[in-house]
Amino acid sequence: MKPTSTSPKSKTIAAWLALLGGCVGAHRLYLYGPKDTWAWLHALPSLLGLLGVWRMQHLGQDDRLAWLLIPLIGIMLTATHLRAIVYGLTSDEQWDARFNKGKTTQVSTWLNVLAVIVSLLVGATALITTLAMVMMQLAQIANEITPHKVAFELAVKSLIPTALSPVHALESGPRG
Repeated sequence: MKPTSTSPKSKTIAAWLALLGGCVGAHRLYLYGPKDTWAWLHALPSLLGLLGVWRMQHLGQDDRLAWLLIPLIGIMLTATHLRAIVYGLTSDEQWDARFNKGKTTQVSTWLNVLAVIVSLLVGATALITTLAMVMMQLAQIANEITPHKVAFELAVKSLIPTALSPVHALESGPRG
């Protein structure tokens, strides 16, 4: 999508908007305007993730829907912080060519570097936390399934006569 307005767009402002308001699409609204569909779609998974956090706080850790929804906020935080890093590390020439129609409007400052550093720290934390929560939930689901699987395997083994078992035939050797 192309930027909609002719006013110059600041790389620093875009990076900080992605850092602080990226989950609701603030950076995309700044760069592309209110007609940007992706900007408005940022809010949906973020709000669903926050709903998951609310459900976890009020309904407890046994709420499966909360476990399903919470990673959405982590994914959105990670994605928007990655976008802030990309904005902050884009060269001034590339930025101006893309968002300012080739006009030189600004020179990168330490605020860009600070936005990249904070985005890296917060984004990495969100990513690691999201992965840990997903893995913890998968492990819990696996632990719930395993006893049923073991019981099923024991039931199947007890139904198969030992003489028909291929393992038994190998252990007893050739008959003759």
